[in-house]
This record gives sequence, C-alpha cells and structure tokens, in this order.
Amino acid sequence: MTSPVLPLDLLDLDSLLTDEELQIRAVVRRLVDDKVRPYVAGWYETGHAPVRELARDFGALGLLGMHLEGYGCAGSSAVAYGLACLELEAADSGVRSLVSVQGSLAMFAIWKYGSEEQKQRWLPGMASGELIGCFGLTEPDHGSDPANMSTRARRDGDGWVLHGGKMWITNAPLADVAVIWARTDEGVRGFAVPMDTAGVTAKEITGKLSLRASATGEIVLDEVRLPADALLPGAQGLKAPLSCLTEARYGIVWGALGAARDCLHTAIAYAGTRTQFGKPIAGFQLTQAKLADMALELQKGFLLALHLGRTADRGALRPEMVSAGKLNNVREAIAIARQCRTILGANGVSGEYPVLRHANNLESVLTYEGTSEIHQLVLGQRLTGIAAFG
Repeated sequence: MTSPVLPLDLLDLDSLLTDEELQIRAVVRRLVDDKVRPYVAGWYETGHAPVRELARDFGALGLLGMHLEGYGCAGSSAVAYGLACLELEAADSGVRSLVSVQGSLAMFAIWKYGSEEQKQRWLPGMASGELIGCFGLTEPDHGSDPANMSTRARRDGDGWVLHGGKMWITNAPLADVAVIWARTDEGVRGFAVPMDTAGVTAKEITGKLSLRASATGEIVLDEVRLPADALLPGAQGLKAPLSCLTEARYGIVWGALGAARDCLHTAIAYAGTRTQFGKPIAGFQLTQAKLADMALELQKGFLLALHLGRTADRGALRPEMVSAGKLNNVREAIAIARQCRTILGANGVSGEYPVLRHANNLESVLTYEGTSEIHQLVLGQRLTGIAAFG
C-alpha cells in the first residue's frame, strides 16, 4: 500500500502556480465550500438557486468581472480568473455560469464597448453583485448562426426601437440590464437595455434537465424604445459579440475541469469504500485503469488551460486557441463524468452524489457559447485557410 494522491497532484501541477494564484484559489474554494456545496443539490432538485444572494457573495469577494480593470473590478490575471472558474464549477456549472455571464459577457461588453457614462452607470453595481446582467445574442431560430439574427433595431428620431426575441439567456429572469445585440442598417450593434424598460419582458424557462441551479430565460422585445445613449458606441459588427463569447469561453476552459475534478474525486473516494468480491473496487485493475486514464486527461486539460491563461496574461491569446481549449476540455470533462458514473454504479444516478448532476450540466456546457462542431470548424479554418461554415 502507498499513500494515495489527488489526481492533479500526480504531476505536481500546483508548482506551476504562483503563491498569489494559490491563495486566490483557496479563498474561492472556501467560499464555495461554505455558500454553495451544502445547498447546491437542493437547488438542482428544485430548479431554483438564490442567484441574487450568490451574486452579492461573489461580488464581495471580487469574483464578478474579476479580470477587468477599474469600476470596482478586481483586475486579476487571466490565470487567477480561470482558477476561480474551476473552483466554482467544481460545485456546479450553473453557479459558474452566473459568474461567467455576469463578468465575461455582460460586464465585459459594457467595459469593452460602452461609453464612460454606461460604464459608470452599470459596472460598479454589477461588480458588487447588486445589479445582475445578462447577454442577449442567441435566438430561438439562430444559435450557431448569429449573423442572421432576427432581432432588429431601427433609428427613431434621436433614439432607437428594438423588436425581436432572445432565447436561453442565463440570468435573464432576474437581470437588471441586458446587453442586447440586434441587426441595424449599419450592421450588428449592441445596446445596454434596462430590463424595466417598457416592452421588455423576461420569462423563465422551466423544465430544464441541465443547469437547474441557474436562472435561464427568454427575452421578448416588443417595440422597445431606447434613448440614443443606450447604444454601445464601440460595438460595431459581429466581431463585437463574438469577442465577448471568446472571453466567456476562456472561463469554460477552466470551469469544465472543475466539474471533472469533482467527479473524479467522488469516484476515487467511492471506489475506496465500495466493497465487492471481498475488497474495495479501487483494488481492481479495470477500475484503476479508468481512474488512471481520467486523471491523465484531467491533467492534460489543466496544462492546456494554464497555457492559455499565461498566453492571455501576456496579451497573445487568439480566439482559435480558446476554441481548442473549450473543445478539448469540455469534451474530456463530460467523458470523465460519464465514466465516473459507471464506477458509482446505480449510486451514480442518485442526487446524493454530484456525478450525474455534473454530467447533465456538462451536456449544456458542451453546446453553449459555441458547439463542439463550431469549434472544430474554427480550428479547421485556421488549419486550411478555408471557411466551412454553412
């Protein structure tokens, strides 16, 4: 017998992190252990999570927009933000989605493309968690093809009128502000839309079998009149919302590893206590082969995420690199979750254990903010120089 180690300790990966990064990870892990883990199974069961309370807790710790500078944001490194996403998703993908959508989509869009007035109006409250934001790009008939979105914005005197709808929008049922993308005569433009504006309605999507600890909604825009200063002045063309998606996908590269790690920790602990044929199933060769393969993929995914993070911190991260990270890490994470479920057997489908909850959540993570097929085509275009979309 030898002393067991945790999967990510096999290659001493913590030695690649700075003391500050390790401290940030530890702080986020403690918050998650205190505020999320004891309750998340119940949130998943009921399909409701205390989003506003969580947002304030996360804001107090500086997790909302933590990689942005100014306006109450922490200005952390990309690696530190990634480690935070990993710890959040180790509890639940829906909880990480709250932070990701708030900071990397809604806040980033305003921070990157908004006017100074818009930044001052929205970002401090969003950073503290007092205001909730959402990001309206996906539509009922336009997911992977946002260039053909149906939502329209037309000029009306000094202002704008928006008409259309958005679907599968995280945080929408509780949001105070939505970043809405619409087609105009000048191309795709973005708008900061207060959710209490006349003509805006948000309906919660119920009956989900995935991301149940996350608020998801449909936004209907019925001739919504907005002042001129609702327009995000720096956002012109489809590249603007796609750049926001790249920000969010980077967090997913790390977050998916958290779900996989939690599944693997659970499976190892279970295999050590579950006895069959007179000994723990952890002592059987087939079980150890599964654990070894999963640990290898988890560590390779971590090294990939860390490389992307270090690249981002020196300002050299490209969108196709993030596509490679999301494609690989989410694909491997869901495979790990499914394999861990087999080690738990029938107990793997019980809410007492987090494994199938993670697997169900990862089914959504696999396709949102860019399906695996879209990321394959992004990489294929980069490799061949030929766009194969459509």
